[in-house]
Amino acid sequence: MVLILGSLQLGLLYGLLAMGIYISFRILNVPDLTAEGSFTLGLAVSASLTVAGHPVLGLAAAVLAGALAGCVTGLLQTKCKIHPVLAGILTMSGLYSVNLCIMGSSSNLSLISNATIFKLMYGWLPGVDKDICKLLIAALAAAIVAAVLILFFRTHIGLCIRATGDNEDMVRASSIDVHSVKILALAVSNSAIALCGALIAQYQGFADINSGVGILVVGLASVIIGKLFVRSDKVGRGLVISIVGSVIYRYIIALATSSSLFPAYALKLVSAVIVGVALSAPAWKEQMEIRRIRRGGKAHAEN
Repeated sequence: MVLILGSLQLGLLYGLLAMGIYISFRILNVPDLTAEGSFTLGLAVSASLTVAGHPVLGLAAAVLAGALAGCVTGLLQTKCKIHPVLAGILTMSGLYSVNLCIMGSSSNLSLISNATIFKLMYGWLPGVDKDICKLLIAALAAAIVAAVLILFFRTHIGLCIRATGDNEDMVRASSIDVHSVKILALAVSNSAIALCGALIAQYQGFADINSGVGILVVGLASVIIGKLFVRSDKVGRGLVISIVGSVIYRYIIALATSSSLFPAYALKLVSAVIVGVALSAPAWKEQMEIRRIRRGGKAHAEN
Protein backbone atom coordinates (compact mmCIF):
# COMPACT_ATOMS: atom_id res chain seq x y z
CA MET A 1 0.00 0.00 0.00
CA VAL A 2 2.89 2.35 0.84
CA LEU A 3 4.47 1.64 -2.55
CA ILE A 4 1.19 2.34 -4.36
CA LEU A 5 0.51 5.62 -2.54
CA GLY A 6 4.13 6.76 -2.74
CA SER A 7 4.34 6.15 -6.48
CA LEU A 8 1.02 7.94 -7.03
CA GLN A 9 2.19 10.94 -5.00
CA LEU A 10 5.47 11.20 -6.91
CA GLY A 11 3.72 10.60 -10.22
CA LEU A 12 1.36 13.52 -9.64
CA LEU A 13 4.16 15.81 -8.43
CA TYR A 14 6.42 14.94 -11.35
CA GLY A 15 3.40 15.48 -13.58
CA LEU A 16 4.24 19.19 -13.33
CA LEU A 17 7.65 18.40 -14.81
CA ALA A 18 6.00 16.37 -17.56
CA MET A 19 3.67 19.25 -18.46
CA GLY A 20 6.63 21.63 -18.63
CA ILE A 21 8.49 19.25 -20.94
CA TYR A 22 5.32 18.81 -23.02
CA ILE A 23 5.08 22.57 -23.59
CA SER A 24 8.61 22.93 -24.93
CA PHE A 25 9.03 19.64 -26.80
CA ARG A 26 5.49 19.05 -28.08
CA ILE A 27 3.72 22.41 -28.30
CA LEU A 28 6.62 24.74 -29.08
CA ASN A 29 8.57 21.98 -30.84
CA VAL A 30 11.87 23.18 -29.33
CA PRO A 31 14.42 20.86 -27.63
CA ASP A 32 14.91 22.73 -24.35
CA LEU A 33 17.60 21.30 -22.08
CA THR A 34 17.13 23.95 -19.40
CA ALA A 35 14.94 21.53 -17.43
CA GLU A 36 17.74 20.05 -15.31
CA GLY A 37 18.85 23.51 -14.23
CA SER A 38 15.39 25.01 -13.68
CA PHE A 39 14.23 21.95 -11.70
CA THR A 40 17.15 22.32 -9.31
CA LEU A 41 16.62 26.09 -9.25
CA GLY A 42 13.06 25.63 -8.01
CA LEU A 43 14.29 23.06 -5.52
CA ALA A 44 17.01 25.39 -4.19
CA VAL A 45 14.74 28.46 -3.94
CA SER A 46 12.00 26.49 -2.20
CA ALA A 47 14.43 24.87 0.26
CA SER A 48 16.15 28.14 1.13
CA LEU A 49 12.89 29.98 1.83
CA THR A 50 11.49 26.99 3.72
CA VAL A 51 14.54 27.03 5.99
CA ALA A 52 13.84 30.75 6.49
CA GLY A 53 10.29 29.87 7.55
CA HIS A 54 8.38 30.69 4.34
CA PRO A 55 7.38 27.41 2.60
CA VAL A 56 4.44 28.87 0.66
CA LEU A 57 6.49 31.85 -0.48
CA GLY A 58 9.14 29.35 -1.55
CA LEU A 59 6.72 27.81 -4.05
CA ALA A 60 5.76 31.20 -5.52
CA ALA A 61 9.39 32.31 -5.73
CA ALA A 62 10.34 29.04 -7.42
CA VAL A 63 7.75 29.67 -10.17
CA LEU A 64 9.18 33.15 -10.77
CA ALA A 65 12.77 31.87 -10.74
CA GLY A 66 11.92 29.13 -13.25
CA ALA A 67 10.24 31.67 -15.52
CA LEU A 68 13.39 33.83 -15.43
CA ALA A 69 15.54 30.81 -16.33
CA GLY A 70 13.26 30.10 -19.29
CA CYS A 71 13.53 33.74 -20.38
CA VAL A 72 17.33 33.52 -20.38
CA THR A 73 17.22 30.44 -22.60
CA GLY A 74 14.68 32.12 -24.85
CA LEU A 75 16.84 35.24 -25.19
CA LEU A 76 19.90 33.13 -26.06
CA GLN A 77 17.88 31.34 -28.73
CA THR A 78 16.13 34.33 -30.28
CA LYS A 79 18.30 37.40 -29.72
CA CYS A 80 21.74 35.76 -29.68
CA LYS A 81 20.86 33.23 -32.40
CA ILE A 82 22.29 30.33 -30.41
CA HIS A 83 21.07 26.83 -31.28
CA PRO A 84 18.24 25.77 -28.91
CA VAL A 85 20.19 22.77 -27.60
CA LEU A 86 23.31 24.85 -26.89
CA ALA A 87 21.21 27.64 -25.36
CA GLY A 88 19.65 25.18 -22.93
CA ILE A 89 23.06 23.72 -22.04
CA LEU A 90 24.49 27.19 -21.39
CA THR A 91 21.62 28.15 -19.10
CA MET A 92 21.73 24.80 -17.32
CA SER A 93 25.49 25.13 -16.73
CA GLY A 94 25.16 28.67 -15.42
CA LEU A 95 22.32 27.69 -13.11
CA TYR A 96 24.57 25.20 -11.32
CA SER A 97 26.56 28.08 -9.80
CA VAL A 98 23.40 30.10 -9.20
CA ASN A 99 21.80 27.19 -7.34
CA LEU A 100 24.88 26.73 -5.16
CA CYS A 101 24.77 30.44 -4.33
CA ILE A 102 21.07 30.23 -3.38
CA MET A 103 21.78 27.25 -1.13
CA GLY A 104 24.55 29.16 0.66
CA SER A 105 27.43 27.36 -1.09
CA SER A 106 26.18 24.08 0.35
CA SER A 107 25.50 21.10 -1.89
CA ASN A 108 22.47 20.08 0.18
CA LEU A 109 19.95 21.50 2.63
CA SER A 110 17.87 19.59 5.18
CA LEU A 111 14.25 20.57 5.78
CA ILE A 112 13.52 17.90 8.39
CA SER A 113 13.13 20.35 11.25
CA ASN A 114 11.37 23.05 9.21
CA ALA A 115 7.70 23.56 8.43
CA THR A 116 6.86 22.55 4.85
CA ILE A 117 3.61 22.81 2.92
CA PHE A 118 3.06 19.11 3.68
CA LYS A 119 3.51 19.60 7.44
CA LEU A 120 1.14 22.54 7.29
CA MET A 121 -1.43 20.27 5.67
CA TYR A 122 -1.04 17.80 8.55
CA GLY A 123 -2.03 20.62 10.91
CA TRP A 124 -4.96 21.71 8.77
CA LEU A 125 -6.33 18.15 8.58
CA PRO A 126 -5.75 16.62 12.02
CA GLY A 127 -6.48 12.94 12.21
CA VAL A 128 -5.99 12.38 8.48
CA ASP A 129 -3.21 9.97 7.50
CA LYS A 130 0.00 11.72 6.41
CA ASP A 131 0.16 9.79 3.13
CA ILE A 132 -3.36 10.92 2.30
CA CYS A 133 -2.39 14.54 3.05
CA LYS A 134 0.59 14.24 0.72
CA LEU A 135 -1.63 12.73 -1.95
CA LEU A 136 -4.12 15.58 -1.59
CA ILE A 137 -1.42 18.22 -2.06
CA ALA A 138 0.08 16.39 -5.05
CA ALA A 139 -3.32 15.96 -6.70
CA LEU A 140 -4.30 19.57 -5.98
CA ALA A 141 -1.02 20.91 -7.40
CA ALA A 142 -1.31 18.82 -10.57
CA ALA A 143 -4.97 19.77 -11.06
CA ILE A 144 -4.41 23.51 -10.53
CA VAL A 145 -1.38 23.71 -12.82
CA ALA A 146 -3.11 21.65 -15.52
CA ALA A 147 -6.24 23.84 -15.33
CA VAL A 148 -4.21 27.07 -15.49
CA LEU A 149 -2.18 25.84 -18.46
CA ILE A 150 -5.25 24.60 -20.33
CA LEU A 151 -6.93 27.99 -19.88
CA PHE A 152 -3.72 29.78 -20.86
CA PHE A 153 -3.38 27.89 -24.14
CA ARG A 154 -6.96 28.85 -25.03
CA THR A 155 -6.08 32.56 -24.87
CA HIS A 156 -4.79 34.56 -27.83
CA ILE A 157 -1.16 34.38 -26.72
CA GLY A 158 -1.56 30.67 -26.00
CA LEU A 159 -2.86 30.09 -29.51
CA CYS A 160 0.10 32.08 -30.85
CA ILE A 161 2.47 29.72 -29.02
CA ARG A 162 0.70 26.70 -30.48
CA ALA A 163 0.80 28.21 -33.96
CA THR A 164 4.51 28.99 -33.60
CA GLY A 165 5.22 25.35 -32.83
CA ASP A 166 3.20 24.26 -35.87
CA ASN A 167 4.41 26.78 -38.44
CA GLU A 168 6.80 29.51 -37.37
CA ASP A 169 6.97 31.13 -40.82
CA MET A 170 3.20 31.48 -41.01
CA VAL A 171 3.09 33.14 -37.59
CA ARG A 172 5.86 35.54 -38.59
CA ALA A 173 3.96 36.40 -41.77
CA SER A 174 0.96 37.27 -39.59
CA SER A 175 2.98 40.09 -37.96
CA ILE A 176 3.32 38.25 -34.65
CA ASP A 177 6.58 38.66 -32.73
CA VAL A 178 7.84 35.07 -32.83
CA HIS A 179 10.77 35.85 -30.54
CA SER A 180 8.53 37.12 -27.74
CA VAL A 181 6.23 34.14 -28.16
CA LYS A 182 9.13 31.68 -27.82
CA ILE A 183 10.52 33.44 -24.77
CA LEU A 184 7.11 33.41 -23.07
CA ALA A 185 6.57 29.73 -23.90
CA LEU A 186 9.94 28.75 -22.44
CA ALA A 187 9.21 30.87 -19.36
CA VAL A 188 5.89 29.06 -18.81
CA SER A 189 7.51 25.68 -19.41
CA ASN A 190 10.36 26.21 -16.96
CA SER A 191 8.11 27.79 -14.32
CA ALA A 192 6.12 24.53 -14.19
CA ILE A 193 9.36 22.54 -14.00
CA ALA A 194 10.71 24.76 -11.21
CA LEU A 195 7.45 24.41 -9.26
CA CYS A 196 7.86 20.65 -9.52
CA GLY A 197 11.34 20.94 -8.03
CA ALA A 198 10.03 23.21 -5.28
CA LEU A 199 7.34 20.70 -4.26
CA ILE A 200 9.75 17.76 -4.45
CA ALA A 201 12.17 19.53 -2.09
CA GLN A 202 9.45 19.97 0.53
CA TYR A 203 8.06 16.49 -0.13
CA GLN A 204 11.35 14.66 0.42
CA GLY A 205 12.56 16.99 3.20
CA PHE A 206 15.89 17.98 1.64
CA ALA A 207 17.43 19.66 -1.38
CA ASP A 208 20.49 18.37 -3.21
CA ILE A 209 22.39 20.23 -5.91
CA ASN A 210 22.49 17.08 -8.07
CA SER A 211 18.75 16.36 -7.86
CA GLY A 212 18.18 17.61 -11.39
CA VAL A 213 20.66 15.25 -13.05
CA GLY A 214 18.77 13.13 -15.57
CA ILE A 215 15.44 14.81 -14.78
CA LEU A 216 14.91 15.60 -18.46
CA VAL A 217 14.78 11.88 -19.19
CA VAL A 218 12.10 11.47 -16.51
CA GLY A 219 9.97 14.19 -18.08
CA LEU A 220 10.39 12.85 -21.60
CA ALA A 221 9.55 9.34 -20.46
CA SER A 222 6.34 10.58 -18.85
CA VAL A 223 5.27 12.49 -21.97
CA ILE A 224 6.09 9.62 -24.32
CA ILE A 225 4.42 6.96 -22.17
CA GLY A 226 1.28 9.09 -21.96
CA LYS A 227 1.28 9.46 -25.75
CA LEU A 228 1.53 5.69 -26.18
CA PHE A 229 -1.73 5.15 -24.32
CA VAL A 230 -3.75 8.04 -25.76
CA ARG A 231 -2.93 9.78 -29.03
CA SER A 232 -4.37 13.25 -29.29
CA ASP A 233 -3.31 16.55 -30.85
CA LYS A 234 -5.42 18.58 -28.42
CA VAL A 235 -3.25 20.56 -26.02
CA GLY A 236 -5.55 20.20 -23.01
CA ARG A 237 -5.75 16.46 -23.37
CA GLY A 238 -2.00 16.28 -24.01
CA LEU A 239 -1.26 18.05 -20.71
CA VAL A 240 -3.53 15.69 -18.77
CA ILE A 241 -2.05 12.67 -20.56
CA SER A 242 1.43 13.84 -19.50
CA ILE A 243 0.36 13.61 -15.86
CA VAL A 244 -1.06 10.13 -16.46
CA GLY A 245 2.20 9.14 -18.16
CA SER A 246 4.14 10.43 -15.16
CA VAL A 247 2.09 8.27 -12.79
CA ILE A 248 2.54 5.20 -15.01
CA TYR A 249 6.27 5.87 -15.25
CA ARG A 250 6.56 6.04 -11.46
CA TYR A 251 4.81 2.70 -11.10
CA ILE A 252 7.12 1.14 -13.69
CA ILE A 253 10.17 2.47 -11.85
CA ALA A 254 8.78 1.29 -8.51
CA LEU A 255 8.19 -2.22 -9.84
CA ALA A 256 11.63 -2.34 -11.45
CA THR A 257 13.56 -1.13 -8.40
CA SER A 258 11.53 -3.12 -5.86
CA SER A 259 12.43 -6.38 -7.58
CA SER A 260 15.77 -8.10 -7.13
CA LEU A 261 16.55 -7.74 -10.84
CA PHE A 262 17.82 -4.16 -10.62
CA PRO A 263 20.01 -2.63 -7.88
CA ALA A 264 19.23 0.86 -6.59
CA TYR A 265 22.07 2.46 -8.56
CA ALA A 266 20.54 1.25 -11.86
CA LEU A 267 17.63 3.74 -11.66
CA LYS A 268 19.03 6.02 -14.38
CA LEU A 269 19.74 3.06 -16.65
CA VAL A 270 16.20 1.75 -16.18
CA SER A 271 14.85 5.22 -16.99
CA ALA A 272 16.95 5.43 -20.15
CA VAL A 273 15.78 2.01 -21.30
CA ILE A 274 12.14 2.95 -20.71
CA VAL A 275 12.56 6.13 -22.77
CA GLY A 276 14.34 4.21 -25.54
CA VAL A 277 11.59 1.59 -25.71
CA ALA A 278 8.88 4.25 -25.66
CA LEU A 279 10.56 6.24 -28.45
CA SER A 280 10.99 3.09 -30.54
CA ALA A 281 7.40 1.91 -30.08
CA PRO A 282 5.89 4.02 -32.92
CA ALA A 283 8.50 2.71 -35.36
CA TRP A 284 7.80 -0.86 -34.28
CA LYS A 285 4.07 -0.34 -34.72
CA GLU A 286 4.65 1.09 -38.20
CA GLN A 287 6.82 -1.86 -39.22
CA MET A 288 4.24 -4.32 -37.90
CA GLU A 289 1.49 -2.51 -39.83
CA ILE A 290 3.55 -2.60 -43.05
CA ARG A 291 4.19 -6.33 -42.62
CA ARG A 292 0.50 -6.95 -41.95
CA ILE A 293 -0.47 -5.08 -45.12
CA ARG A 294 2.13 -6.99 -47.15
CA ARG A 295 0.91 -10.33 -45.81
CA GLY A 296 -2.67 -9.37 -46.61
CA GLY A 297 -1.71 -8.30 -50.15
CA LYS A 298 0.24 -11.49 -50.71
CA ALA A 299 -2.64 -13.66 -49.50
CA HIS A 300 -5.05 -11.74 -51.74
CA ALA A 301 -2.77 -12.26 -54.75
CA GLU A 302 -2.52 -16.02 -54.09
CA ASN A 303 -6.31 -16.29 -53.98
